[in-house]
Amino acid sequence: MKILVTGNMGYIGPCVVEWLRISYPDATLIGLDMGYFANCLTSTGIFPESRLDLQYFADVRKIPKELLRDLDAVVHLAAISNDPMGNLFEKVTFDINYRATVELAKKAREARVKTFVFASSCSMYGSGEDQPRTEKCNLNPLTAYAKSKVLSERDLKSLADKEFKITCLRFSTACGMSDRLRLDLVLNDFVASAVASKKIEILSDGSPWRPLIDVNDMARAIDWAMTRHIDEGGEFLAVNIGSNEWNYQIKDLAEVVAQVITDVEITINSNAQPDKRSYRVSFDLFRQLAPHHQPKVDLISSIKALKDGLNAMNFSDCNFRNSKLVRLKALKDLRNEGILNENLERSA
Repeated sequence: MKILVTGNMGYIGPCVVEWLRISYPDATLIGLDMGYFANCLTSTGIFPESRLDLQYFADVRKIPKELLRDLDAVVHLAAISNDPMGNLFEKVTFDINYRATVELAKKAREARVKTFVFASSCSMYGSGEDQPRTEKCNLNPLTAYAKSKVLSERDLKSLADKEFKITCLRFSTACGMSDRLRLDLVLNDFVASAVASKKIEILSDGSPWRPLIDVNDMARAIDWAMTRHIDEGGEFLAVNIGSNEWNYQIKDLAEVVAQVITDVEITINSNAQPDKRSYRVSFDLFRQLAPHHQPKVDLISSIKALKDGLNAMNFSDCNFRNSKLVRLKALKDLRNEGILNENLERSA
C-alpha cells in the first residue's frame, strides 16, 4: 500500500502518520507539507516525519501529477485550519481549502488513485441548537473556513465513482496532545491556561455547544475511511465524525478541566456578544458504518494527556496566545519575516 498524507506537519498529521505506520508497517508513507509549522514541535523525542518513507516540502496548490503515480490513497489534511486564520487570509483559505482540494482530487482520479479521504468539518453546520445536526440537515457555514469545506464537499461529490472512492470526514473540534500541539483550540486552550496560570477565561458567555474529538480518534477514523468498503456508505460519503457523548457546552468543558486540574479559577465574559457558532451533532451514522473504529478516548483522558504533555514541556507561558503554539501567530511571524508572501507562498 502507498499512501500520501498532505498537511502531515500540522497538529493532526503526526498522530495520523504514527497511527498509519503502526497499522500498516509495510506501507509506503509519503508526506507533503509546506512546512509552515515544522518548528512547532512540542512533545516528541524524535522527528515525527522519521516514520515516513518520503517527505516532500511543497505547496498543495502546486502538486505535480507525477507525485500521485502508483498511490493507493490520499489523506488530505492540508488546510488553513481555523476561523481566525480564515478571516485574515480569506482569499487564500478558498484557494487552499477549496480550489486546491478539488484540483488534487481530480489529479488523483486521473492517476487512478483508489481512495481519497478529505478532512472536512462539523463547523459547516454553523448554528443549530434545536436538535443535533445529522448529515441530512441543512448546512449553515458562518465563516470562510466552514464555507470552504462546504464548497469542497459539493465539488468532490461529482468526482467519486466505483473506481475512486471519496470520504469526507466531518470532524468535530479537535483536541488532545500532539507532537505539534496547537493551543488555539477550545479544550487545549483551557488546559494550557489551567496549567500555566490556574485560571480559565471563557471569552464567550459559555453557552455555545461544540462537539469534540481527540486527535488519536481522528486518526482511527481516517484509517477506517481509507479502507472502508464501497458498500459502507457508497462511492461518495460525507459523515460526521465524533461521539454523541462528546457534545459539550463551552462552560461545561471548563468545569471538567477544573475537576482534573484542581484549584483553577473560571471566569465567564457575561457581557460577550452571542456566539452564533453553536451546534450539537449526531454521530449515529458513523456508529452504524464504523462500529470497530469508534472514538475510544474520553474527555478526562484527553485532558490528562494534555496536562501531562504540557508539564513534560515545563510549560508555564501565561501569554501562550501570543506564541507559535497559536497557528495564526506563527503565520503572522512568517509573513513579518518575509518568508511567506501575502498569498502564503514562499517568497523568492
